This record gives sequence, structure tokens and C-alpha cells, in this order.
Amino acid sequence: MRRSEGLVAAYLKRLRSEAGALYAEFPGELDTVYFGGGTPSHLKDDELAFVVETLRRTWGFPGKLETTLEADPLTFDKARLETFKALGFNRLSIGLQSTQDEVLRFLGRQHNGQEGLAAVKLALAAGFTVSADLITAVPGQDAARDLHTLAQTGVPHMSVYNLTVEPNTPFARRGIRVDEDREADDYALADAVLSRYGLARYEVSSHAQPGFETKHNGVYWSGEHFLALGPSAASFVPAPTGLGERRTNPHIRGWLTGEAPEVLSVGPLEFVQDVLMTGLRTRRGVDLARLDERAGFDVSAHYAAELQRLMEAGLLECSGPYLRATEKGLTQLNSVVAAFF
Repeated sequence: MRRSEGLVAAYLKRLRSEAGALYAEFPGELDTVYFGGGTPSHLKDDELAFVVETLRRTWGFPGKLETTLEADPLTFDKARLETFKALGFNRLSIGLQSTQDEVLRFLGRQHNGQEGLAAVKLALAAGFTVSADLITAVPGQDAARDLHTLAQTGVPHMSVYNLTVEPNTPFARRGIRVDEDREADDYALADAVLSRYGLARYEVSSHAQPGFETKHNGVYWSGEHFLALGPSAASFVPAPTGLGERRTNPHIRGWLTGEAPEVLSVGPLEFVQDVLMTGLRTRRGVDLARLDERAGFDVSAHYAAELQRLMEAGLLECSGPYLRATEKGLTQLNSVVAAFF
């Protein structure tokens, strides 16, 4: 990866300034911290330490419950893992993507399968809670082989995503398409294979051994407030009116020059829609009683017709206060969620 030393220095300086301003507005301690949205392990040790110290001076570091660093397999060795640990990280999210060389080449990754697996094993041996990412539904991939090979390392958390081809990307320009039947097959395959290793699907893309579920992402799925720093970062923060506001930072050029974030107020109905969209991704589902309390209206009554239709179709079910997607509903989640918009 090519670096611009001047850009990195400007980034770090701006990040510290933004943290100070945001802390003045929202002081307190952090339950979870996640370094991601890119590959922060590409930062040098002193640069990573600078970011950690920035947080330590403000909200405190590490987080009370979980502190995660996204890491590329080629950016650490045994010694560097000790540095990560000394800084306060206790969880690594490793962008493995596949264990097969031909698939990794197709995806444009720099590491090979052996290097990726070695990185996962090294992080486990160093005592980190490790989450590893896999991409499925890739042309030419043996998804079962990938799932078995990675699970056999003993990794306690896996995030499994189907390949997505966005418009105007290199894949799209090459005419690459994702087969919908293959997507559905690999979705079911992930559950079937990983459950044999004690990794239960607790969210559409997330599988974990008991007790190793991510706490940080749970904040997003349940509609809690969160802060974010950096270019293009998105926060959901308390606000004087409504249920909060979403703040989205500009891209890096505007962010470096101090351009203000885009701010959108979140009203009760929009908040409910957001929580349904994210919460129904989880096996636990959405606590309707708590959602009613937070939104200030009866969600079940508001969506009575939609809920009846989806339940009669076997896509949603209620268990106590929880509304959740059925197994069938999880495979058709986009259409389920669309009913509420």
C-alpha cells in the first residue's frame, strides 16, 4: 500500500482536533471502541499509539467492554501483536476473505491463503479474541472448503458476507455478476458448516461461539447512540429534539479542512424504521416494548397490517416482547424490511 507521509500526518492532527471538539460535546466513558472502516493496522506503531493517546486524553482508552482493531493479515507478526496488546486492544478483526489463493487473487488481495491462516493462528496464540471475515458466492470458490478450513483454526467469531458488486466498480465494469441461487446456497451452507464447530449464527452475517458475539456491532443493531471520528465517519448522537441526529463527516479532502458534517434529525418513525432494519438482522430480534417506549408510539398498532401479512407468510414471528425474522424471513430480509418503509 502506498503511503503519503504528509497526508498521514495531516490525518492524525485533524483526528486529534475532531476528538477534542466531540468530547467537549459528548464527554464520558466508552463501552466499546472499534478502529476500522479501512485498515488501521497499516499505520505505523507510533501513529497507532498517537490515535490511542488521543482517545485516552478524551473519553479514555481502552473501552470498558471491548476494544477492536481491524487488521490486514500482512500487517502484523508476533512482536507487533504484543504492541497491539500493550496499547489496549483485546479483539482483532482480520480481513481474511478466503483461504484459497485463486479466490484471493480474484478479490485483489495481497496475501495468500497460507499467510492469512497463519495470521489468524498467530493472533489466537497471542490471546486475542479473533473475528475473521470470509466472502462467499465468489465465482470459482469452494465455499465449503473455506468455511471448514477457517473454522478448524478454532477462531471464535466469523463474519461471512456474500460478494456484492456495486455499480461503477472494477467488478461491475468487468461484467461480474453474483448468482442469486449461489448466494442463497452459501448462506445456508455457512450455517450448516459453522454450527458443527460451535459457531452459531446470531446475526445474518455473524457467527460466534457462546460469549464471543461482538458487543460493538450490537450498538448499531439495537439503535443506541454512538460516536465516530474520521473522514466519511457516521455518528448517531443525542439531540435536543427528536430521538437523535445522524452526523456524516465529509470525504477526506473536506474533512481535513474542517468542513462540517451533514446533520439529519431522526424523528420517531425514522428511528423505528432504522431499528427494525438493523434489529431484524439478528436472531434475537427487536424488543417491541422498549421500541414503543423509545419511539413514543405503539409500533405494532402502526404496522398492524404489515405485521399480519409477514407473519401469515411465515417471515416474522413474535416471542414475548421480541419481534424476529424466521429462518425463511432471514433469507428474504430485504423484502421483509421493505414492508416497513
